[in-house]
Amino acid sequence: MTVGEMLVATVPMARTLNLEFLETTPERAVVRLPDQADYHNHVGGPHAGAMFTLAESASGAIVIAAFGDQMSRAVPLAVKAEIGYKKLAMGEVTATATLGRPIADVVAELGAGQRPEFPVAIEITRADGAVTGEMTVVWTLRPNS
Repeated sequence: MTVGEMLVATVPMARTLNLEFLETTPERAVVRLPDQADYHNHVGGPHAGAMFTLAESASGAIVIAAFGDQMSRAVPLAVKAEIGYKKLAMGEVTATATLGRPIADVVAELGAGQRPEFPVAIEITRADGAVTGEMTVVWTLRPNS
């Protein structure tokens, strides 16, 4: 099962919004929100809440791809998120997530008994490539013990 398939199977909001996980690697996650009238706002584009969920889901996908091998000893949790809506989003939108710290550094902190935090930067774009939003989600790996 791919990371995207796992998230669709276990995260009801990803299923509800029909998110499409296009790429999920430790270096990058790309997730698309199809254009769906049920999730439009008052101007006919994707609702801000749907775009937040899209971006947060992309951040979760990269976290699972990067740290899936650490799940036996830690649980990934979002600590905080900040989003900025830059331009009007219309039609389908795509979120691209990248890690803000090297994987090895985060794993080393976890191994040293710490609870590492790391940012994930996400860019939301329209089909024409225009950036409609930017989000940062700070994640942690909470040790199981």
